Amino acid sequence: MSDFDAIDSLLAAVGPEARLPAPEQRRELRERARLSKAQAARALGVSPSTVAGWEKDRDPAGELRTKYAYLLDGLAAKFAAETEPGTAPGPGVAPAAEPAAPGSPTEPAEGGDGDEVEVLAVPEPCVLCGRPARHRVEGFTQHLDPADCRTTAPAAPAPAKPVNTSVQPEAVQAAQPPVRTPGPSGSSKGPARRAFQEPSGPADLIGQAVRAVLAEHHGDVDAATAALLKRAIPDAMRLLDETRKGARYDIVAHPAIPDILKKQTSRGADQVWEARPKWTRHDLPPGRHEVTALDINGAYLSALKTHLPLGRLEHSTGLAHDRRRAGLYLITPPAWEHEAVLPNPIGNRDEPGPLWVTEPTLRLLLRLSGPRYGLCEPPEIHESYTSGATENLLEKFRIALKDARDAAIEQDDEVTLEYVKAMYSKFVSTMGESNYNRELYRPDWMHIIRSQAFANLWLKALKAHDEGLVVVRAMGTDELHITGDWRRVFPEGRGVTEVKVKDTYTAGTDATEHTETAGEGQE
Repeated sequence: MSDFDAIDSLLAAVGPEARLPAPEQRRELRERARLSKAQAARALGVSPSTVAGWEKDRDPAGELRTKYAYLLDGLAAKFAAETEPGTAPGPGVAPAAEPAAPGSPTEPAEGGDGDEVEVLAVPEPCVLCGRPARHRVEGFTQHLDPADCRTTAPAAPAPAKPVNTSVQPEAVQAAQPPVRTPGPSGSSKGPARRAFQEPSGPADLIGQAVRAVLAEHHGDVDAATAALLKRAIPDAMRLLDETRKGARYDIVAHPAIPDILKKQTSRGADQVWEARPKWTRHDLPPGRHEVTALDINGAYLSALKTHLPLGRLEHSTGLAHDRRRAGLYLITPPAWEHEAVLPNPIGNRDEPGPLWVTEPTLRLLLRLSGPRYGLCEPPEIHESYTSGATENLLEKFRIALKDARDAAIEQDDEVTLEYVKAMYSKFVSTMGESNYNRELYRPDWMHIIRSQAFANLWLKALKAHDEGLVVVRAMGTDELHITGDWRRVFPEGRGVTEVKVKDTYTAGTDATEHTETAGEGQE
């Protein structure tokens, strides 16, 4: 490429942005075309939650903006053609219809912002009767007309009143007599939600992806693994969307953030301190000691269970800690007088004075200052940025990944195992300021989840100390070096509640101290 070609490309890239209609008009165009958010998201290569954000208070940028504008312009042109006298609808466009009466099959499902009825190009088995159906409501394939929902068994008596077909599958079941489908062995089982949700639930998205990529690469394990690692971030976001269906709280994916979360320079860091431990004990008891370096499994996966703020962070000053909220806090940390045997809970920090810490770090300090431990004084809170919080925001997402990880270990399936590890580790590392994940921008969550992993490691060090073991080193999220009979304290294995041996060495008097330590991984 010549210098002038490069300049021409640069000029083309900074041209005027594609114009977009107002958010409410974007939604009206999509709904008039009877497209679900999921259908639009698949065409644009994003998640349904991203489309929802564009229809509420956000705008896409770059190539996504151009694609989105092209879709909306196309829909608007087709509808404009329909309204011209004597103009037939364009191919593939349904003619304008009268507003559907409440409860009619053409009305969008309730509780899903009016867009949860999806027309399937290829029929799929109905979750209630097992016969082919052409509609999906809230992710569940089903017949919209109860008369079509039947099995080969004699039909159940019709209900006295017409059934509102816009309700969720559980409500449809409650409104009709139970329909029983013979199982493979001839026995009948009721159409309980868990019975049909499990095979196509979130965990199976992982299995489907692995099987499809292995088939695409003709069973080449290395090539399939490499391909799955490349798509780990978008796949994690799709899994998150799936696990959030029917959830009580909506995820605010791109809230306004305070200045403390903004990088001070282009390559610098923000003002939040994650309390990453990097501690080695200076003096061991007299004698020689066999030290075991333990690897904490799934550190970031376990840390997904933490108190996360739901919405935009709100500033407060001079207030005590509210356990119903979570966020970031400017504190003066307490003095730590146990450095000889345990690491400082706020990690290695050279600069004295106040610092911004996360929810897990503050809760750990408050816990250690309480009557049970009494290891330090309570931290002094000066100000905070917090929002209403829940510890279970990512719980279904975490469980889906954990179940897939456990199954992969049990089946010796290294392809799935590496894929799952990449999904949760990259999910955490790219939810901040990253070009690899445009769907979720929550640097506060990234700091909180990392800090939770550090706090979890610190608590394991405390448990070892309380059980009479000698803590020699604590590093990052997953490395704990101890002496003594650690197997009576920590179960050994590859599960997320277990530990495995990373290294062993001798240290102490008349011993050559081991200097090679394993790298700090995420497993």
